Amino acid sequence: MGWGKFGLVACGFLAGTAGVRIFSSKDAKKVYTHCTAAVMRGVDDVVKTATTLKENCEDISADAKDINDERYAKEREQEIADAKAILAEAEAAGA
Repeated sequence: MGWGKFGLVACGFLAGTAGVRIFSSKDAKKVYTHCTAAVMRGVDDVVKTATTLKENCEDISADAKDINDERYAKEREQEIADAKAILAEAEAAGA
């Protein structure tokens, strides 16, 4: 192994050791803590938005069901009225 490779390995070791110290320092821990808190706030916002969206979809679905129920009831009333008119015509023709 040449001195060049040895130097690279030594520099890598020193950089790794310094990196561990830098990443485990109090200042780095504060940065990690603030970043984690920001991510948690983001997750909370996403959950709130998803909950609101779900509630809105449920409201829309319930309103659509009510509209359809009302429409079906009117159609049924019209069918009954049409049937009564046909019966009345048949009775008048037979009388």
